Amino acid sequence: MAGNSRPIDARGWVFEVEDADAAPDTWLPIAGINTFTHNPGENEETVDTTVFESAGQYEQDVMQRGASLTIEGQYRVDKTTKAQDPGQAYIDHEWSARLGFDSRNRVRWRHETQTQWVVWDATVTPGEQGGGNNDKTSWSATITRCGAATTAAVVTGG
Repeated sequence: MAGNSRPIDARGWVFEVEDADAAPDTWLPIAGINTFTHNPGENEETVDTTVFESAGQYEQDVMQRGASLTIEGQYRVDKTTKAQDPGQAYIDHEWSARLGFDSRNRVRWRHETQTQWVVWDATVTPGEQGGGNNDKTSWSATITRCGAATTAAVVTGG
């Protein structure tokens, strides 16, 4: 069936952050993304379990799993109000200012062809912003998963 498989467009990925200050399950789309990197091995820790009986072959056990998601793109504002995109603003001004147990927030992401969201409890590290004379201002954030990922069904309109 290899002839039936086709690659999916990267621009079909959707990323959202939960507004923890609003009603539960209030999700803010994150606009302006033009590239992302999902690293499912980030923060993985292993232990060497090689012993004499391994007969010279390396062995290991995974002791910790982790993952990160870096989203990058353009700093976006509303043309009329000049307010920053709500998803970007929430990450930049709400979530990234929190410390300790308050530093966690939920994010979700999926491809438009998928019927399930990947949902993470996570922390965020805001990225650099900048640009040159003839550039658009850049925007980015790195999201680090805390605990195991979960899923949620895509509902109509969500």
